[in-house]
Amino acid sequence: MIEIKGVDFVDGKLKFIDQTKLPFEERYVITDDYERIAEAIKHLEIRGAPAIGVAAAFALSFSLKYAGQNPDQQINKAYERLASTRPTAVNLFWALKKIMNIYQNDPDKKKSYDKLIRHSINILEEDAVKCQKIAANGLEIFKKKSKVLTHCNTGALVTAGSGTALNIIKEAYNNDLIEHVYAGETRPLLQGSRLTAYELYNADIPFEIITDSAAAYLMKRNKIDLIITGADRIARNGDTANKIGTYSLAVLAKFHKIPLYIAAPTSTIDYGLETGMKIEIEIRDKKEVTQLNDIPVTRGEYPVYSPAFDITPADLITAIITEHKVHKPPFNF
Repeated sequence: MIEIKGVDFVDGKLKFIDQTKLPFEERYVITDDYERIAEAIKHLEIRGAPAIGVAAAFALSFSLKYAGQNPDQQINKAYERLASTRPTAVNLFWALKKIMNIYQNDPDKKKSYDKLIRHSINILEEDAVKCQKIAANGLEIFKKKSKVLTHCNTGALVTAGSGTALNIIKEAYNNDLIEHVYAGETRPLLQGSRLTAYELYNADIPFEIITDSAAAYLMKRNKIDLIITGADRIARNGDTANKIGTYSLAVLAKFHKIPLYIAAPTSTIDYGLETGMKIEIEIRDKKEVTQLNDIPVTRGEYPVYSPAFDITPADLITAIITEHKVHKPPFNF
């Protein structure tokens, strides 16, 4: 088994694996440049709500390192830049606001940099602990040795620890509760076939990649016992924004009477949103659909609608697993 670390803090800099190069190349980036980290978040070198939050905390802190005589101006500029990268994942804004509040309430701005770095390290370390607790709590959902379907990537690559939904699968496998895992390819950027498969392979867990459109067929043939996915934002009522295609799986699961679980840290819950109706859905560049690794698969002038996420209504979710417990409906965070 190979240990994977999506984001880390090493020798005063953020170290992250460039996920756009996986699974063929394991390229690490080490930087203390907030603009470089913002670009990494925007272009999915760093992805996954918890990892984005950790990276954003460090990036905002790093902005003070070279601020000179205008720390207020620099940190405000960095805040706006980082906040513009990914609109849907609430962990991004949670982390940015947390670091900014600490800075604004610091009476000694000359020492703010060291304080912000310490708080960023705390966010990183707390995320790793949350991953362990989510995995432990997730064992509760298994009633037998199961065949599991997961969507997108929710492992070590998307957190500062061992992952959320995929970490539950790993823990269940270690407890002899997993028979087989199906990893949906997750179009258009193939986070399932590239990243989840990469993590499952390195963890020696039996799996197969499936096309997204094969899920219903597997459900009909009783090949899936349960579904576990992650989340990028959860409203107070349990409505969940996750990678596009999650809602489709939830509808299919309801029809086939298969439980669907969401796994995420409480930092993914947006307590300011009563329902998912007001969650902003990021629309991605059309080239992510018309090209594959810069190779055209259709004509570039064709129009494309490519939302990165969809909203799964709370009434289609069996339970939401956080670091605190397994929350069951009706949800009221």
